[in-house]
Amino acid sequence: MLDAVIRTIVIWLLRLRYRVRFTGLDAITSKGTSGILFLPNHQALIDPVILMAHLHGTFAPRAIADKDQIDRPVVRWCAKRMRVLPIPHIGTYGSTARTDIETALDASGQALCSGENILIYPAGQVYRSCLENIGANSSVERLLQRCPNSRVVLVKICGLWGSSFSWAAGQPSVGRTLIKGFFSLLACGIFFAPRREVSIEFVEPNDLPISADRNTLNRYLENFYNQNIQHNLYVPYTFWRGTTPKILAEPVAPTLQAIAGKITPTTRLAVFEYLTKLTGIKTFQDSDHLARDLGMDSLARTDLILWLEKEFGFPQSDTDALQTVGDVMLAAAGQFIYAGPAKLKPIDHRWFKDYGRRSIVVPDGKSIPEIFLKQARRFPSKVILADQTSGAKTYRQIITACLALKYEFEKVESRYLGIMLPASVAADIFYLAATFAGKIPVMINWTTGSRNIVTSLDDLGVRRIVTAQSLVSRLAIQGIDLSAVADRFIIAERLGQRINLWTKIRAFINGYLNWNELKRADIHNTAAVLFTSGSETLPKAVPLTHMNILTNLRDVVTGVDVYENDRLIGFLPPFHSFGLTATVATALCGAIQTVYHPNPMEPAVLSRIIEAYRVSFLVGTPTFLNGIVRAAAADELKQLRLVVTGAEKCPDTLYSAITEKCPNAIMLEGYGVTECSPIITMNDYNAPKPFTIGKLLSSLDYRLIDPETFSFITSPGTGLLCVAGQSVFDGYINYSGASPFMDIDGKRFYCTGDIVTVDADGVFTFKGRLKRFVKLGGEMISLPAIEAVLEKHLVSDKDQGPILAVESDSGENPELVLFTIRDIDRETVNNYIRSAGLSGLHNIRRVIKVESIPTLGTGKTDYRELK
Repeated sequence: MLDAVIRTIVIWLLRLRYRVRFTGLDAITSKGTSGILFLPNHQALIDPVILMAHLHGTFAPRAIADKDQIDRPVVRWCAKRMRVLPIPHIGTYGSTARTDIETALDASGQALCSGENILIYPAGQVYRSCLENIGANSSVERLLQRCPNSRVVLVKICGLWGSSFSWAAGQPSVGRTLIKGFFSLLACGIFFAPRREVSIEFVEPNDLPISADRNTLNRYLENFYNQNIQHNLYVPYTFWRGTTPKILAEPVAPTLQAIAGKITPTTRLAVFEYLTKLTGIKTFQDSDHLARDLGMDSLARTDLILWLEKEFGFPQSDTDALQTVGDVMLAAAGQFIYAGPAKLKPIDHRWFKDYGRRSIVVPDGKSIPEIFLKQARRFPSKVILADQTSGAKTYRQIITACLALKYEFEKVESRYLGIMLPASVAADIFYLAATFAGKIPVMINWTTGSRNIVTSLDDLGVRRIVTAQSLVSRLAIQGIDLSAVADRFIIAERLGQRINLWTKIRAFINGYLNWNELKRADIHNTAAVLFTSGSETLPKAVPLTHMNILTNLRDVVTGVDVYENDRLIGFLPPFHSFGLTATVATALCGAIQTVYHPNPMEPAVLSRIIEAYRVSFLVGTPTFLNGIVRAAAADELKQLRLVVTGAEKCPDTLYSAITEKCPNAIMLEGYGVTECSPIITMNDYNAPKPFTIGKLLSSLDYRLIDPETFSFITSPGTGLLCVAGQSVFDGYINYSGASPFMDIDGKRFYCTGDIVTVDADGVFTFKGRLKRFVKLGGEMISLPAIEAVLEKHLVSDKDQGPILAVESDSGENPELVLFTIRDIDRETVNNYIRSAGLSGLHNIRRVIKVESIPTLGTGKTDYRELK
């Protein structure tokens, strides 16, 4: 009875927008109503609702549906009543998705053979164009092999391609479409809104090639669905906008584009061997299509994606982006840009409110939470954070979330709380909530590998870690096994279920009326524990106090013209000190709007976000900035007025690229280290000096030390940089190595381990890590200097990431070794070195060809791995 009432309500609601016409259904019913496999095409997210509402009363089919699409309020309840079989998406659930998909298909086959009705979409996904594309998907083949005597009914849906539930205008949003439809219906008096004509044809073919091979079966289905193609059809929501439907342009399909030269033979061989393992085919051409020529279904392509990420380490796009063997080659080498249009969700209109050209000011205060609350009192309704997952968040909404989460985090028994999240609104909120709960956030760098993560956490006694299931799954795909700490995880996606209703209500009320609980919070003096990059040694735990970070932040904002109407983009992970200070602290304490994107390796998406959110302030490492500039379309970066870079040497090519793509931007290069919160020097905003790292920040003092004699060097000069000031940390946690501090003139200075030159104007130039100098023939030989010479000859503006690195082997008489992905001999390399005026001591003794130069998550070269 209840099911009948629900069906009647849903059908009535659908009729307010859709005029659905059925053909052939009576003929199907007349032959019986059980043991039927319904195979519809999938034009839009709404067609399962239309089908199930009309079929359930007579046939009660069990549908196979995307787990995330049915995991919604009301829909979740209805799906459970209709015994829907959920299947996960590989992008969210990682390596476990394949097993779950096969389990769902097996359950479907068992139900079909026992006389139940099954509804499954042969393509496995909603339309991405006006044509159905089943490719080499194997789900229908598997079901028919298991139940060859089942009745098969093909269902052709026409009229929904172009609706707001389709991909015709980009990724559809069910929630926003329903809200838009609701208000449009009200505006039209409920019953007078324009209707979209939808036809649904049911056919039980006699010539369906059930016993044929998969490709023959799939081509038969595609030919049926793609007869009389319906193009992108727009139907107005309100009658005053017209009642005549319009055919719009079709969306542009995403593609992969090469960004570098040829694929190395070893990469090509590895890909060929794996494709042979998957398909049984022994010879390939780059133009071979994965589905049509190699017969790879979605499960096989899923296996391919997982293998690529684990074998080569480069994050991959979804399975649909890889179309040919050539695409797989580019993906394996990390030599592609996802060049499809970056479709973004609509942006909250409040994001674009103009707050005037007042310089941002960091108010007085002893902690980041205290200053955050002061800014929130000034702008409670200001949208301050945003991303494409959480949307836009005001100060008040962030406070409400912190109040709810605070109660949960206070239950953690340790004073430390691990946070393992990419750049995102969620990461900022969890960080703040942890500090309000009196915890010390430990920002976990997952790029250092599972062994280092486990060792570091155990050393600190971190018992709980806030993370996201999507991140854990993705790391598992990449071979980072976190099973040793999995019992410590607090999964962000499930936190809402752990917090009881009364806590949520109280947090909501207090978010509007009473912030005293947060004002009285016992904030720990340590703002965060970070870990050194581990590029040359094992990571060390670096505790930074609130005063460390705030001093650094105040130094920067007083030296750079940043205004309250500026907008910042953050993509550096919060475990990166540059990301923590320059984006997280700047957003929360400086009241500058910040939009996040979690993956710095998606330059095309980042450039699109910069344009769409009208970002004016860009902060990042040279590696990531180079990708953004190269991937950006003609005018996507034109509104940028300030670009700040650091954490690694900025190449000449990036300066020229910024000048070309960002003509209105001032580029400021700086320098810093994690232990100094992190910025030490920065170029003058009013008079930047390219190819230098600028002047010392105002709160810092420095000394230059001779690295061999440890005697002082007067400026101008070159030496080991030591610094002192309130932004410098107090020392590593649980560290038994040599002290990084020196007592000079009664003051404790931190030795950065870096060699710099200071000119007469107090402008610093970075020369390289002390550990990256080698003593040869009584001379200190700079490995970065050799790299700089070779980069001029070997690096092109199409390269993404490092293509060479110079190291020295260990021993009594060290030799210089060049690691490179280029095909080049030692004689040519040394000719480049000699032509640059360097001595014979700088000559390379060995050249080692590698597939790729290992890097850390920050984009820096991983010299420890090279060693």
